[in-house]
Amino acid sequence: MRIFYVVFVFVTMYIQKSNSIDFNYLSAFNFGDSNSDTGDLVAGLGIRLDLPNGQNYFKTSSQRFCDGRLAIDFLMDAMDMPFLNPYLDSLGLPNFKRGCNFAAAGSTILPANPTSVSPFSFDLQISQFVRFKSRALELLAKTGRKYEKYLPPLDYYSKGLYMIDIGQNDIAGAFYSKTLDQVLASIPSILETFENGLKRLYEEGGRNFWIHNTGPLGCLAQNIAKFGTDSTKLDEFGCVSSHNQAAKLFNLQLHALSNKFQAQFPDSDVTYFDIFSIKSNLIANYSRFGFENPIMVCCGVGGAPLNYDSRISCGQTKVLDGIPVTAKACNDSSEYINWDGIHYTEAANHFVSNQILTGKYSDPPFSDQMPFILSLKF
Repeated sequence: MRIFYVVFVFVTMYIQKSNSIDFNYLSAFNFGDSNSDTGDLVAGLGIRLDLPNGQNYFKTSSQRFCDGRLAIDFLMDAMDMPFLNPYLDSLGLPNFKRGCNFAAAGSTILPANPTSVSPFSFDLQISQFVRFKSRALELLAKTGRKYEKYLPPLDYYSKGLYMIDIGQNDIAGAFYSKTLDQVLASIPSILETFENGLKRLYEEGGRNFWIHNTGPLGCLAQNIAKFGTDSTKLDEFGCVSSHNQAAKLFNLQLHALSNKFQAQFPDSDVTYFDIFSIKSNLIANYSRFGFENPIMVCCGVGGAPLNYDSRISCGQTKVLDGIPVTAKACNDSSEYINWDGIHYTEAANHFVSNQILTGKYSDPPFSDQMPFILSLKF
């Protein structure tokens, strides 16, 4: 069991910085991949994502690639906002009054191709947002008060928070067909597409942006199993060096892009979050934070050291080498950082969100402006 210490952080009454963080957002709109997908890919492609996914918090599959909540769920909760409903889920009477989630697992910044896991690239997600906004305002104008409990009015878009966490699949996926040098050389074109998307959101009224960089991709069991069979390619933590090198360069250029965008559009508030440092610190010091397995997968097959097999996903049963095998969850997922070889456990997501909310890993930092009470794990 893990011990929790409550850290009290008080809101500053007078904020002096011109581009300060405002946590009283009227709404939130999220764009990204599986790190923040609350059900879009499952609904959009009509696929199944059953237990043990969702087993902890939701007690049933929540259409998240996780045993429970994602970092975005914790962030919404901390801002006293409801979990974001996925844009493509038409069932369950979704309420979009406080925002909408366009993130879909497997999505990339670059346009999707026929072999892509997800067709919902960053640009397409933004097009979905544009359609969402237009249709919502149209319905509100035509029906009066009928839909006002379910759809955001006009000022919710300019006063809303636009959260973006995407790029992991562009970098990790490129290694299947490119050398490290080729992957590094492709980063500027990836970020050019990202910048164009950011400008589209600005043109639609977006002013408050949270941009998350990508984590240490080389520490995901999926990448270690595929690209880390040669121990000389691993770092001291057992992570694939090339993938982390690419992630670092991507993040460096993404940070520069964020600063450039802020300077170009001074009426916007752009906050860049260093997720790479948060997750790297967690992996390097996992025992200090109460975890027992930094890289080994909770829901998988094969046993130590990775408990991962790319042929079978979490919860599935398949015949491998003539033997029926089920990828089952471990007894206590709170001891693990990695859930299924690609995604983090709820416990790890909790840690990541808590670190985000300290304000120490953002540019600009906002640790002196936090209105939240955080439960930090040590």
